[in-house]
Amino acid sequence: MTTVEKVLLLKGIDLFAAVPADELAAIARIAEEVRLDAGEPVIREGELGDALYFVVDGRAAVHKSGRQLAELGHRAVFGELALLDPGPRSATVEAVTDLHLLKIGRDEFVEILASRPEVPLGVIKMLARRMRETIA
Repeated sequence: MTTVEKVLLLKGIDLFAAVPADELAAIARIAEEVRLDAGEPVIREGELGDALYFVVDGRAAVHKSGRQLAELGHRAVFGELALLDPGPRSATVEAVTDLHLLKIGRDEFVEILASRPEVPLGVIKMLARRMRETIA
């Protein structure tokens, strides 16, 4: 993907909606493309988290203790807790179809959080929304 394509994808994600396009370019440059075949795990429950993922294309399933919790598609975000706490992953995410992702590592993301105050607000809003959905 080109930087422009990554910026367009990121702009459509709630987490980065308030970030100006020129600043999204810096984020896009650190986003690494990951491609997985159907059936491959992206992250595993219990592993230490170190990155945030965005679905570019394909579908992934979220499993916890062997039970499917959700299916994720285009522009879905997962792994955000690992950005705030390097503790164990709370669920497994596995490719349902061939999967194209963007990955941002925690160390790189911490630099973004420090220099762009609107990004931490986006992370907080996303976590609050997920908590409400879990409780409901």
